[in-house]
Amino acid sequence: MFDFADDDNKRELIMRIGLQLPFFNFAGGTAQIGATLKRIAQTADAGGFYSLWVMDHFFQMEMMGSAELNMLESYSTLSYLAAATERVKLGAMVTGVIYRYPGLLIKTVSTLDVLSGGRAYLGIGAAWYEREARGLGVPYPETKERFEQLEETLQIAHQMWAEQIAPFDGKHYHLNETLNHPQPLSQPHPPILIGGVGEKKTLRFVAQYGDACNLFAQMGTDVLREKLAVLKQHCDDLGRPYEQIEKTTLETVTLSKTTPTAVIAHLRELADLGVQHAIFNMPDVETITPLDTFVREIIPAVKDF
Repeated sequence: MFDFADDDNKRELIMRIGLQLPFFNFAGGTAQIGATLKRIAQTADAGGFYSLWVMDHFFQMEMMGSAELNMLESYSTLSYLAAATERVKLGAMVTGVIYRYPGLLIKTVSTLDVLSGGRAYLGIGAAWYEREARGLGVPYPETKERFEQLEETLQIAHQMWAEQIAPFDGKHYHLNETLNHPQPLSQPHPPILIGGVGEKKTLRFVAQYGDACNLFAQMGTDVLREKLAVLKQHCDDLGRPYEQIEKTTLETVTLSKTTPTAVIAHLRELADLGVQHAIFNMPDVETITPLDTFVREIIPAVKDF
């Protein structure tokens, strides 16, 4: 069982703040991507950000820009960020289930957890970006099958992380032996964050298999409240304590267009709903200025919630 009121470093933040990095078209071009990422990550790490995320995409999402914009492979990037940081949690927001065989995915996340000193999340979802999948030759089954694959992958994760070395015989995946050494340092395993807002499948999977949900904050407080109520009902139906689920949100903030006071007020609204971990995209993050503002004015303020 995870205690999401605290962590191994005994931080006392009630509202945890995370940073997602969805853009890699930095000043200086491709040669400067590594150095820029390192500077961003180390600033966030030293400044008290709780988590650092990258998207598991291979083309840029078209609702955020041209597909041809730079996009790094997520787990290579997370390994690089692990070496550059000391405390911040690391994860993909969220791994598309179709992109990696489940046993190899769990091995990858286990490796990230071991080499980062126990700082990995497994962020996972059913995948949706058909263009990048077909563009790179990845099979892209219908929605129903992708959700079946997601459920089996979650079952495989639990089996491998419980050190149950046995066959897994599912509809889509067949593993002869779920051997996974070394096991992760995170106990009982890296937290499993399931992304998405679907009420019948995704939120049920969170209640049954997950340790964290991720909801879109821009849906507004009324919709967020409804989604969390659905999650609670799934937990009740399954006999799972709702309090065991970490409630996270994702959204974009541009501090040149809003104020720290407004962000703090928004975070209080989220906290009042039960959200414990707010993750932000910051379009101008490479300037470091928005990170400095969060570190100086926003992260300290959430201690008073």
